[in-house]
Amino acid sequence: MKPLFLSPLAALALALTSPLDASAAEPTKAAVNETRVEQHYAIGKLPTPSGVDPQIGGLAVARDGRLAAAFHHGEVAFFDPKTTSWKIFAEGLHEPLGLLVEDDGSVLVMQRPELTSLRDTNGDGVADSYETVWDGFGMTGNYHEFAFGPVRGPNGKLYVSLNLASNGASVREEIRGAWVDLGLPREQFYAGEWGGKVANAAGRMYSRVPYRGCVIEVDPQTGAGTPFAFGFRSPDGMGFDAAGNFFVNDNQGDWRGTSPVHVVKRNGFYGHPASLVWRQDWDGGDPLKFPVEKLEALRSQPAIQIPFASYANSPTQMLTIPKTPAWGPFGGQMIVGEMNVPRIFRLLPEEIDGTWQGACVLLIDTKKLQGGLHRFAWLGDTLVVGRTHLSWAGGEGLGTVKPAGPTPFDPLTMHVTPRGFRFDFTAPLAANAAEPSRWIGQRYYYKYHASYGSPEMEKTEFAAAKVTLSNGNRTVDVELPDLKPGFIYDFDLGHVESTAGEPPLNPRIAYTLNRVPTK
Repeated sequence: MKPLFLSPLAALALALTSPLDASAAEPTKAAVNETRVEQHYAIGKLPTPSGVDPQIGGLAVARDGRLAAAFHHGEVAFFDPKTTSWKIFAEGLHEPLGLLVEDDGSVLVMQRPELTSLRDTNGDGVADSYETVWDGFGMTGNYHEFAFGPVRGPNGKLYVSLNLASNGASVREEIRGAWVDLGLPREQFYAGEWGGKVANAAGRMYSRVPYRGCVIEVDPQTGAGTPFAFGFRSPDGMGFDAAGNFFVNDNQGDWRGTSPVHVVKRNGFYGHPASLVWRQDWDGGDPLKFPVEKLEALRSQPAIQIPFASYANSPTQMLTIPKTPAWGPFGGQMIVGEMNVPRIFRLLPEEIDGTWQGACVLLIDTKKLQGGLHRFAWLGDTLVVGRTHLSWAGGEGLGTVKPAGPTPFDPLTMHVTPRGFRFDFTAPLAANAAEPSRWIGQRYYYKYHASYGSPEMEKTEFAAAKVTLSNGNRTVDVELPDLKPGFIYDFDLGHVESTAGEPPLNPRIAYTLNRVPTK
């Protein structure tokens, strides 16, 4: 997560008002979209425990159907959907930002100083055992040293992620873990020395204690934790797909032109250099001073880049949609939340000749979701949404999302082809969708550099050269004049419509092209 840097939302279309009758004003595009969302999704809310700060750090569902939630001020509580009542399970935790409920009823929670197992040993519904699972990482007291997770991998191991510190504030004299000077004396990090050139010398985000900027693999049997991957800034979202691929997202900022989604491999480097000091084979000195060209050659490219502001600012938890009739063709796809704007995205990754890439497209975009969409859990077909703001952008409380009508007309999948892209839709397209002029967009890329964010580089408009409909007009092959790896292809599908005359509910879809297939 990061401080609020909101860009303006797209301007609302002006209502067309008759000079004789102001009541004849047509609704704005935003209002029309809100109405369409209501036709397909029911958005509600759940109560939160009385007297508890309603910011949500973690959500999970127990085997008995109860919802577990971690709250900002350190409580973990269970919600019983049958009685709509809460029971406090644990208190006194330090900023818990993720949890899992084990089959035996115990709760694993990642709080700022440690991964903790909470157990009720006497059966009264309240945890009386708080056991440290793993705490082998450093802390400086910097406000930005969040700790996220855990998620469980197919191998049974647990994975947590550790934020970098920010030069927006100093550190405490009392730290935990080994300190790395990197040419800047530790004393200059203290409040009396901090600021200006000293803060800049540390880097916009920095890692001076283990293992800031890393994803950690923890063995729950032994309690051993080891760095699994490097190069992260603020990796709030982690998740495994059905095939066991490990996805981790990050937030736009320094060394982050926009928010990336990575498919993470052991010992991989994913772009932010600060944590490289903790890689055993690193001998390059201060990684923040390492040449950008060499870092570029070392890093793994993002599988998906979520365009900044027009799509998202700060992505959060990832979760897979259940394969149930209620969610229809979206079942099995991965969603991701967003802190600053009330939107939920779908991710459409694919692997091309060993290279991961893919698209992102909105699932739901409505102010009724509210901001701060931080944590998700499934209560049957109902998506429970937990919000937070951590004193920045966002919201609070618990919401619900459930399909309440037919599947909306939207792009379902997007794949790259040797000459363009293939789209599948949730409903047949009108015959005029075969007109190439309707398939337009812009391509651009984000610069990899130490600066905060990036403009859209070499931004160029494109249009289809040829369009072919098939599969009952549900599949569209869009050929482009050329394909350039390294660019994001951001399509505006607002000029195509279904046979019912509707445009897509979510017409923007952006594909990160890392590799063009040969066949």
